[in-house]
Amino acid sequence: MTSSSDSHFDVVVVGAGPAGIAAAVCAAEKGARIALLDDNPAPGGQIWRRGDALSSIGQQWLARLSRAKVAYLPGLRVYDHAADGMIAAECGQDRVELQYEKLILATGARELFLPFPGWTLPNVFGAGGLDAMARGGLPVKGKRVVVAGTGPLLLAVAAHLCARGAKIIAVCEQAPLRRVARFAFGLLAQPGKLMQGAGYRWRLRRSQLLFACWPVAAHGKTVLESVTLYQANRKWTVACDFLACGFHLVPNIELAQFIGCRIEDGFVTVDDLQQTSVKNVLCAGEPTSIGGVDLALIEGQIAGLAAAGASQEATPLVRRKQNMLAFVRAMRAMYQLDPELRCLADDDTIVCRCEDISYDALRRHSGWRDAKLQTRCGMGPCQGRICGAAAEFLFGWHVDGIRPPVLPVLVSSLITRDRISEEAL
Repeated sequence: MTSSSDSHFDVVVVGAGPAGIAAAVCAAEKGARIALLDDNPAPGGQIWRRGDALSSIGQQWLARLSRAKVAYLPGLRVYDHAADGMIAAECGQDRVELQYEKLILATGARELFLPFPGWTLPNVFGAGGLDAMARGGLPVKGKRVVVAGTGPLLLAVAAHLCARGAKIIAVCEQAPLRRVARFAFGLLAQPGKLMQGAGYRWRLRRSQLLFACWPVAAHGKTVLESVTLYQANRKWTVACDFLACGFHLVPNIELAQFIGCRIEDGFVTVDDLQQTSVKNVLCAGEPTSIGGVDLALIEGQIAGLAAAGASQEATPLVRRKQNMLAFVRAMRAMYQLDPELRCLADDDTIVCRCEDISYDALRRHSGWRDAKLQTRCGMGPCQGRICGAAAEFLFGWHVDGIRPPVLPVLVSSLITRDRISEEAL
């Protein structure tokens, strides 16, 4: 990888997870001048984190990235975009402006948190969050852990924690067993994924795997001590040290929304070559569909080749992508959230953690914008990234209103923003 003080690139890729890495590598190997931006100190995203035992495919892509002529720019948070092909990013006290011919958005996804009593207690984590912290050195050996929510991430997280010595008390999947079994039967056509799931289950053979089950309350005076679970009109409480909850993933589409990309059903709309509705802006990975690392890699390769002018070489990948999207649609149907989950929060449950806004304070309002105006919900440091997704599920609100800056920034960066806007006129 190389660095560069020159701010003009053929292709700028935002996000250095699997999709972004694949896009940057493929475009660079076709001779394009590439910048790869990410807000983390090292490439890999949440999937290929530094210090963790990487899969062989992860090692291969990171090795290709190290050989490619890519200007990797870590620690950058993109907060603004100008219509003439310029983005602005912040890195600590510094600001960077980059000019591009093509822009590829590979901004990944985050976890969906559903508020319930006690969910703000210390040691209540997102499933992926606890996994990431354990990979980063958080001691979990001997700790009692309940993993709850929905989706294939649950088994993967539980298996990873178990491998680090955690005692997995239970894995609670909110989907009913019959639906999971039907989905598993469909995986016979994809033996690799079936074997992966079976491997996770084998590692967790001493742990309970519960279906149509979810947490309804977390308890503790200053830190998590126990969690109450619900299944089939029955409630019971189990002692635990950590609770890891993951109710789906939410695509990070805020930058795409700000740029003006068309959004449908919560995802960025793209064509076969990952082109968005905005000229010269492509998108790959989780912002277009939550489909896992395999689909993200395929979409990243397609976007990189297309951005570098090698669209013909992407044709075989497009066919593979279409086949995988059928699997993604089936997975999405399988892990639909139970409507009863909308009833988890009580009146005093905090929904917006940044501004301490309760469920009762929010349900009195007619929509997201009204709630923001009256309560400041979604106006804290996370800019509604946590409570906004929860409000969409809880109240059916449409969360919109992306305005510059996309992320909280220094006042000095706002001055830079004004200058960018003036130059774009």
